[in-house]
Parts: sequence; structure tokens; C-alpha cells
Amino acid sequence: MQNYPLLNLFWTMLWFFLWIMWLFLLFKVIADIFRSDDLGGWAKAGWLIVALVLPYLGVLLYVIVRGKAMGKRDIEEAQQRDAAFRRYVREAAAPDASAAKKGGHVEDLTRLAELRDRGALTDEEYQRAKTKLLV
Repeated sequence: MQNYPLLNLFWTMLWFFLWIMWLFLLFKVIADIFRSDDLGGWAKAGWLIVALVLPYLGVLLYVIVRGKAMGKRDIEEAQQRDAAFRRYVREAAAPDASAAKKGGHVEDLTRLAELRDRGALTDEEYQRAKTKLLV
């Protein structure tokens, strides 16, 4: 370790980090090339060849030329994922037919809790009403 000073270790780690970051960006660019709807097949093949044959320059060119569209596609995909997740949560939290027959509604429990918080219901009344809803 004496032949490899701390500053050299720092520079090695820095270059290793930059290399890993570039690899991440390369995979992101390749994925964006394939998911892009506004590029035709030959344009996708051309960008892919440029990104793989001239790796550093190709990735840099792609980010400069198509970076704004790449960001928009990322935002749209994130919004679609968020909407799908929210839709799933709503469907999973919605009472099904058997729960509706029993009266176990999330909205009813929420209203009861609000009434208790405002002081319109005592804790005993709240517990009795809650028990009736859940049975």
C-alpha cells in the first residue's frame, strides 16, 4: 500500500465511479432508443450503431440531440406508472360486494372518526358504531 498513495486511490475511485455512471447512461440511452416511438427502424439502428461504435461520443451526441425528448418520455412513463399504481390502490381498497352487505365501508369508518374527533360522538358511541359496521 505504500507504493499507492491515498491521492491515487482517490483518483482511481473517481474514474471507476465515472465509468459506472457512463455505463448506466449507455444502458439508459439504449433503452430510450428502443422505446422511442418517433424514430423509425433505420434511425434506431443508426443511433444504436453510433452509441456502440463510438461509445462516449455516441452517448454524448444522443443526450445532446435527443435529451429533451428522452426526459419527456421518462416523465410520461413515470406518470403512467403512478396512475396505474393509484388505480390499483383504489381497486384494492374499494369494498367488494360481500363487504358492502356487511356494511364495512372505509368511508363510514372515516366519517365516524371525524365525528369522534369533532366531539359529536363519545369514545363509547364510536366503539359501538364501529363494532356494528365491522360485524
